[in-house]
Amino acid sequence: MKSGALLAVLAAGTLMAGCSATAAQKETATASDTAPVDKDRGSGKGAFPSTYQAYPSAPTAITGVTIYDGEGGRIDNGTVFMSGGKIEAVGGPGTSIPADIVVLDGSGKYVTPGIIDVHSHLGDYPTPSVSAHSDGNEITGPVTPNVWAEHSVWPQDPGFSRAMANGGITSLQILPGSANLFGGRSVTLKNVPARTVQKMKFPGAPYGMKMACGENPKRVYGGKGRLPSTRMGSLALNRQTWIDALDYRKKMKSGKPPKRNLGKETLVGVLDGEILVHNHCYRADELNQIIDMSKEFGYKVTAFHHAVESYKIADILAKEEICSAIWADWWGFKMEAYDAIPENAALLQQAGACVIIHSDDENQIQRLNQEAAKAQADGRAMGIEISDAQAIKWITYNPAKAMGIADMTGSLRSGKMADVVLWNGNPLSVYSRPEKVWVDGALLFDSSDPKRRAVSDFELGQPGEGDVK
Repeated sequence: MKSGALLAVLAAGTLMAGCSATAAQKETATASDTAPVDKDRGSGKGAFPSTYQAYPSAPTAITGVTIYDGEGGRIDNGTVFMSGGKIEAVGGPGTSIPADIVVLDGSGKYVTPGIIDVHSHLGDYPTPSVSAHSDGNEITGPVTPNVWAEHSVWPQDPGFSRAMANGGITSLQILPGSANLFGGRSVTLKNVPARTVQKMKFPGAPYGMKMACGENPKRVYGGKGRLPSTRMGSLALNRQTWIDALDYRKKMKSGKPPKRNLGKETLVGVLDGEILVHNHCYRADELNQIIDMSKEFGYKVTAFHHAVESYKIADILAKEEICSAIWADWWGFKMEAYDAIPENAALLQQAGACVIIHSDDENQIQRLNQEAAKAQADGRAMGIEISDAQAIKWITYNPAKAMGIADMTGSLRSGKMADVVLWNGNPLSVYSRPEKVWVDGALLFDSSDPKRRAVSDFELGQPGEGDVK
């Protein structure tokens, strides 16, 4: 179906946003596709509210399955019961389920919460990777908290459906790039087919703000002969930006508020604890400096991303309750990545710090389960025992916590969103794949049913349409 047929279907009001529709996955195009007018735009809090609506679901139970609940628990021969888009019950073989629902035999299979990627650029750097699609870095100045990642997200990115089919991804945070000290606001999405980014936007999720330190900002702007060209220049510009933000907040609370400034609104949101800081940073000395700066200006770092030297200050990160969103074994691709070690996650876990395995990559997002397994194995090799259930926590509950959505998703608890993956084997095995994926109880992927695989409108009619890569 290309543009002419697509427009005809849209006119009929029955197309699943940006993707080919199946009988099981259709939605009705209603006024909810368009965000209601925000009556409180002065704060910048709700200018583009979520219009997400869950796809239709049916009460479903999976029985006889091995369950990793996302919070470090394991249940053998367990039962997961979903109804009304929520988790109704999780337990052993004696768990009560209604008689008139869909029951799937999970013998020999595994269930986890939906996998969550805390660091993705899908939609902002979509496939195919061409310059026309490069919308993740606003490289016009080192301080751009005024930009919002959601305004670059292309819902037709084929990477979204591949992340679900190959990696079981049900939620993800889309971040601006790391060229700037202040890169802009992030957005958290439900990984569902949609025509607009607002239809993907995770309801109730707080915004994040991307910050960056180290080589990237000083390389980009030092190369242009402007501040910052050094790490000390980066800290100076960071501090001055926070000083200006504090002054703006003071004026906002006065009787004569200043003229609206989109960037400063975001910074004030951080200072007020409403927007979460996700800071790209590699070296341990810089992680400490950023922590010192956050205390100087009264904000909190939620997570350090990449953080290849977190193991050097694991005790400090545990004390400060700052998560490390890291790779399993990326190393040496620039100087600040030189001291990366594959035992990073295990040493953080041993110290009681929050560990997250992230992707920062359109392909690795399809294999976060394998990345967690690699980090687990490297820990075991040095004598740090990490259970399978704990390793799963690194890609479910912990990222949900860092994104401010752990009360809604990230673990299999009664009342939470039914974001669930059924794996055909142990998810920490390289041989295992998602067999079925539910988002809010709606079955959106089924490996045995080609119609349960969203195909981007961009892919229609092209070689490899809807394939698994």
